Amino acid sequence: MSQAPFILIDGSSYLYRAFHAMPPLTNSKGQPTGAIYGVVNMLKSIIKEYQPEHMAVVFDAKGKTFRDDMFKEYKATRPAMPDDLRLQIQPLHDVVRAMGLPMLVIDGVEADDVIGTLAEQATHLKMETLISTGDKDMAQLVNEHITLVNTMTHKYMDFSGVVEKFGVPPERIIDYLALIGDKVDNVPGVDKCGPKTAVKWLTQYDSLAGVMENADQIKGKVGEYLRAALDFLPLSKELVTIKLDVPLDRTPEQLTFLQPDKEKLVELYTELEFNSWLSDVLQDDATPVSEVVVETDYHCVLTVQALDEWLVKLNNAALVAFDTETTSLNYIDAQIVGVSFSVEAGSAAYVPVAHDYDDAPTQLSRDYVLEKLKPWLENPTKKKVGQHLKYDMNVLAKYNIYLQGVAFDTMLESYCLNSVASRHNMDALALKYLGRSTVHFEDVAGKGAKQITFNKVELDPATHYAAEDADVTLQLHQTLWPQLEADKGPCEVFLDIEMPLVPVLSTIELNGVLVDKAHLVELSATLDKRIKALEVKAFDLAGETFNLDSPKQLQVVLYENLGLPIIKKTPKGQPSTAEPVLQELALSYPLPEVLIEYRTLSKLKSTYSDKLPLMINERTGRIHTSYNQTVASTGRLSSSDPNLQNIPVRTKEGREIRVAFIAPENHKLISADYSQIELRIMAHLSGDKTLLAAFAQGLDVHSATAAEVFGVSLDEVSTDQRRKAKAINFGLIYGMSAFGLAKQINVGRHEAQEYIDIYFQRYPGVKLYMDAMRAKGREQGYVETLFGRRLYLPEINSKNKMRQMGAERVAINAPMQGTAADIIKLAMLKVDAWLATGVVQAKMIMQVHDELVLEVHNDDVAQVTEKLPELMQAAANLAVPLLASVGVGDNWEQAH
Repeated sequence: MSQAPFILIDGSSYLYRAFHAMPPLTNSKGQPTGAIYGVVNMLKSIIKEYQPEHMAVVFDAKGKTFRDDMFKEYKATRPAMPDDLRLQIQPLHDVVRAMGLPMLVIDGVEADDVIGTLAEQATHLKMETLISTGDKDMAQLVNEHITLVNTMTHKYMDFSGVVEKFGVPPERIIDYLALIGDKVDNVPGVDKCGPKTAVKWLTQYDSLAGVMENADQIKGKVGEYLRAALDFLPLSKELVTIKLDVPLDRTPEQLTFLQPDKEKLVELYTELEFNSWLSDVLQDDATPVSEVVVETDYHCVLTVQALDEWLVKLNNAALVAFDTETTSLNYIDAQIVGVSFSVEAGSAAYVPVAHDYDDAPTQLSRDYVLEKLKPWLENPTKKKVGQHLKYDMNVLAKYNIYLQGVAFDTMLESYCLNSVASRHNMDALALKYLGRSTVHFEDVAGKGAKQITFNKVELDPATHYAAEDADVTLQLHQTLWPQLEADKGPCEVFLDIEMPLVPVLSTIELNGVLVDKAHLVELSATLDKRIKALEVKAFDLAGETFNLDSPKQLQVVLYENLGLPIIKKTPKGQPSTAEPVLQELALSYPLPEVLIEYRTLSKLKSTYSDKLPLMINERTGRIHTSYNQTVASTGRLSSSDPNLQNIPVRTKEGREIRVAFIAPENHKLISADYSQIELRIMAHLSGDKTLLAAFAQGLDVHSATAAEVFGVSLDEVSTDQRRKAKAINFGLIYGMSAFGLAKQINVGRHEAQEYIDIYFQRYPGVKLYMDAMRAKGREQGYVETLFGRRLYLPEINSKNKMRQMGAERVAINAPMQGTAADIIKLAMLKVDAWLATGVVQAKMIMQVHDELVLEVHNDDVAQVTEKLPELMQAAANLAVPLLASVGVGDNWEQAH
């Protein structure tokens, strides 16, 4: 479109899509804000892109429309609007108006009808019109002047696009929709008539009227369905027809921008806590809504001269955004297909090196490009920024390039700013912080079984996709870093913990861990026999055969046939067969106990003993997990492919999985594990004198608690009393109620409450700490770790009591979990620095919970065994001593 089009925004479509696409954001008062943020971001984005002079944002009005009068069942099957979505409608309308955008909400009709009317008027005025929507019904409006755009996917639909997508032209879309019906709106169509059948009929008979006239000619069952539908098809057609004559008080030419209401925007953004937008309004009240955006200037580098020119730019730039494009998300298998860079917003380059589709143009060789880039990539003084640069670091290492100068990572910047406010992938961050919908991988490579690898993507779309990654990354950093830099605690966590940890985690991932494949195969066979024996036992107890993995069949067996008591129901009202329910039933009935063991062993077999051998890399002979820094909100690392955090250690079979993680010849595995670290952090944070004294004296803290709670001497504490005291210690850390504690230690609720009351009498500092953290969380909307990691609590002031109580539990526990996460990360930095000196032949291969695992040459086992706990204990200076225990073995189980 050569000139700015008339833009029509389907606001209601935007609202629903943003609600489901965005994370469930709330402000500190618990007010939901995610859909508002998503819609306003999309509005800003489309205004920046097209800079329209005429525009309208159209929303559905409350109440019934003329279609409800025509057909009482219209939209009757739609579920009620979620409360969290309903609460965002009025604030969104207020923001749109305050932005100065023309907004229409017309009673008695739908947003589609208002958009249709305006589009029809614009066509008569020969105004080029762009309708931004995700609604398929709008295809009936397309003509030579009207185009649809899906802002989420950046896909346009003109006349030929409608034919390509639906198989019929725009003027037949109404007939097409009438035939297939609409389950969402409860519009009846012809039973069993899908899109292909509708297209076939309309192609053969030209129109709905033609199809109906020739209904007797259509054979088979579908013909019977058509004839049965003849009476209501005219009504269905009327229901799906967009009204083009809604009385409106403004014409397209009159729908122009108003001056933004700065005062109202400040009020709204303050209330909604949209701080970056608030800052923009306060700093520059002259900024027009349709602010000009820098046009993208993306280059495909195919010659030596062009590469040399970019190398000069890279070496002269203060900061460069860098990204790799590869054949796989699995770093250990991925091959580099190309690299991209950006040194200024709006400009970027892509250097393809391995695109090999038919007729692909000649590209510079991968070896040549990497050789030329290696000095810059490995130069620690040349600063780089990336999005999840650990992945790129791992891939480059396969080509003997060791990335240095990694100064910033936008994924980690977002995470340290607010770990719960957003997903931290680039697409989500671009939408949240830049108001920009990026090109997704699926847009260029396809989806599902037809998806191609990036080396098969043609250069034009590949260049835009890859260059945009670098460009957006640089712009995200320019947006995120000033915010992070202004916040001392989170900034220090970013600079002192998270960024330095990136190369350490990369090294651990590339090191991998050796696994005994034969042991796992043997274990799978053993588990298979036991699982089959449990099936037989379950059938005997049930008196019939059934599918143990089917919740529906389990419901019938447990509750209908055996008559077991229904303890809990699912959200749909069915008797629950979830694990906690089976555990409670297993106290009194044999079949649930068998089912629990069956599920445990089946999961162990499918998740680990069967799967781990398949994950052994052919090239290295090892398993290589991925450590994720931005998944757990508390700062804890998680791992994936495989998940090492969830290997069970309390059962013999679970421990057998650990036996399979082995040391190579002439080596041992050494495991160092913090002892009761969260309780020690509790003692430090609460300053409780009795708890501090117990740790200072080196007492067993669970026995010490038992002595306090049960009023006995340390020598008299029984095993059962210590078990209960342990449950109390950890239960209170996690905010467990008297009801929860009662279930865990198998006592009455009143007795459990007495234990809690006595505990707080003996440890008053703990009670004061817990109360203080709840209050602090409510007041400021977040709590912090000892090192300044900020843990936001969006629901701590929620009107929903359950959510509020959940947030309060997090307020108590998160500083302890988060501090423990910070400490193990700081320990990893210390251990890595020591290993880097080369004094011992050892390497870190795993980090799980509060444990570090090293692979050590036999000659250095004694030295590492002595030094490792010393380094871990020096990671933080608490009011109580940190304690790390060390084990050595030929496998992980022995070492642990």
